[in-house]
Amino acid sequence: MTEGTGGYYKHPHSLVETNQIGAGTTIWAFVHILPDVIIGENCNICDHCFVEGGVKIGNNVTLKCGIYLWNGVTLHDNVFLGPNVVFTNDLRPRSRQHDYTLTETHVHFGASVGANSTVLAGVRIGRFAMSGVGAVITRDVKDYALVYGNPARQHGWVDERGDKLVADGPGQWRSNSGVLFIEGDNGLTRKVDK
Repeated sequence: MTEGTGGYYKHPHSLVETNQIGAGTTIWAFVHILPDVIIGENCNICDHCFVEGGVKIGNNVTLKCGIYLWNGVTLHDNVFLGPNVVFTNDLRPRSRQHDYTLTETHVHFGASVGANSTVLAGVRIGRFAMSGVGAVITRDVKDYALVYGNPARQHGWVDERGDKLVADGPGQWRSNSGVLFIEGDNGLTRKVDK
């Protein structure tokens, strides 16, 4: 491993063309990161990943092996992507068509996307949402939602640890530790005691 100028580490067999990388980030072998990529602090980018220019990666993000991120993808803080997660950024791709409309995709704080999942361009994956392995995510995923299948459908709610929540009255869900969540339009919110 060699140290980057900003206090991050990169494997000697990686190709890093951006200088916008936060301290404590680790970039492993056979990773290629193009110019104009922004990567936060304390990220872990595993072997055989590709990151195209224009991608934004927050702090404490984990990319497991074999992930390709295309322009228009934004990963917010604390996101986890399992091995071989696939993203797209063009809803009507054609070979050698360079005037396509870039469709942005956001994976929000604390979300986890399971291994071999495919994410359609333009999808919003909410805070602390979780997808099962092999999910084909073709529509927005609400905050704290658990989705899986092809196409991915919601099969419950999870807390910040990924544990399933249980119903606790109309529009209310409770974690194993007793935390209450209230259902709203964008998913769940944690009830704050006053």
